[in-house]
Formats: sequence, C-alpha cells, structure tokens
Amino acid sequence: MALDCFLPGKMIIIDASGWSDLLLGVVVGALKPPSRMLMERRISVSSFQPPNFKNKKYLEDSIKIVDEIVDVMQPDDETCFRVSSEYVLSTVISHLEKKGFNVQKVEDTGNLKHLVEDAYVRWCVEKGVPKDLLENKRRFWVFLKWVGQSPNLREGLVKTGWASWQQKWRDEIFQNRL
Repeated sequence: MALDCFLPGKMIIIDASGWSDLLLGVVVGALKPPSRMLMERRISVSSFQPPNFKNKKYLEDSIKIVDEIVDVMQPDDETCFRVSSEYVLSTVISHLEKKGFNVQKVEDTGNLKHLVEDAYVRWCVEKGVPKDLLENKRRFWVFLKWVGQSPNLREGLVKTGWASWQQKWRDEIFQNRL
C-alpha cells in the first residue's frame, strides 16, 4: 500500500455489487472524482455457473473490467486506486500493482457503493425481477421464492455454481417446498 494513497489527489474508486445475491452476476463500477466519470460493467451470471464458478472465471472477468477502466479513465502516475474489499475484486489489487499503480484496499467506497447497488437492481429489473422484490438488501429468500414460482424459466438467472444451490436449494424449489 503506497503512502500516496493517503494524500488527497487523483483517484479512481472501484466497487462491486451482487456477489452475495442469488441472481445474476456482479456489477463492477468505477468512479473518477471530481469529474464524476462513472463506469459500470457486468460480470455475467455464466461466470457463476458450472464449470466457470469452480474455475473462478469471475476473477478473470474482474481483471478484464479493471483493464477496461484503466483504458477509459487513463490514470497517471499520481492516481491512486481505491478498491473495495469485495471478494470478487480480490485479484484486482495485485493486478493493478503489477502495472505500477498505487492501490489501497478500502472497506467503504462511499457513494459509489450506492451507485453499483442501483446498477445491480436495474439489471435485475431488466431481467424481469419485480422491482418491489429488490427493496430489501437481504434478498436471498425473496429471490429463492421468486425463482421457485417458475424454476424452469428462472434457474438460468441463478448463481448455480454455489454448492448450496447444487446440494440443497435446487431440489427445494423444483419440489415446491418453499
């Protein structure tokens, strides 16, 4: 962690949303203050389904997205990257450091967290999830019941690579026990 990251100046903040949600993939967002330049990119649900999930394809995808962020936002030597501690971004810090950037892992990205969460919610709505189901931040059970109402149509939206999906929840929804 470079001392440069603790001094005010140029920065790019990166965060993600959707990692712990049952549906879809993950939205990665980057903000470049003070210009308010914002980028949003999606890691597809297929990266969270077999065999990609076991191979951690989502980590490769996060690096590709960060490379795109670098290309678009064009940081210089004085830019500090502040990267959220979200697991899906765990390989991003070392990747950026190898490229010579100053990087700081942070717990709180402020307003960016809300922006990427809003982007995740928009994505869910685009895929047919009723907006009222997305109001609560703890959505696992709500999503599980929603998928269970039409499992043949909605299972494709689920992070099916999770062991809990394969070992428990899939059987539960297909046997209508929810």
